[in-house]
Amino acid sequence: MQASDWAPEHCQALREYLALGRSFAEIAKEINARFGTAYTRNAAIGRSKRMGLAGPERPRERPKAPAKPGIAKVPKPRRCKAGTPPQPAPVLARPEPVRLRCVGISPRLLSLVELEAGDCRYPYGGDRENEAITFCGHPRLAGSSYCEPRFRLTRGVGTASERAVFPVVLRLVEAA
Repeated sequence: MQASDWAPEHCQALREYLALGRSFAEIAKEINARFGTAYTRNAAIGRSKRMGLAGPERPRERPKAPAKPGIAKVPKPRRCKAGTPPQPAPVLARPEPVRLRCVGISPRLLSLVELEAGDCRYPYGGDRENEAITFCGHPRLAGSSYCEPRFRLTRGVGTASERAVFPVVLRLVEAA
């Protein structure tokens, strides 16, 4: 059994208000106004369940909204026009195949442990299960992780401001 902070007079008021058929929100407001407490609707529901009390009687089904008076709209049946064949669906043009960009130099296919500090880190492989991932390994472009041909592959068209990204220079300031 769970301990409760409900005083016996609060529980008695809960019983009385439930007998009157009030909702739990109304019960919580009444008890709070009467005793200066701060019970919520959910607290009243939980306490009534722990006390074994039934909630106010509610109809099982919600009443349906009355139909608006007026003329009911009946959908018109679709009719085929006599003598005209159905129109064929428009033929869509085939999309142009995607042209892949290639790089003129072949990668060295180095493993991660074989890469040096200035080597290109453009990855190859790893698409299939247990396939090793290797890297290009050619000399890197300054300010990039890739060699110049792979760097061009990774850059989209973008705007001029997107293409002209400069490295951020941070200035360290001594703390006071």
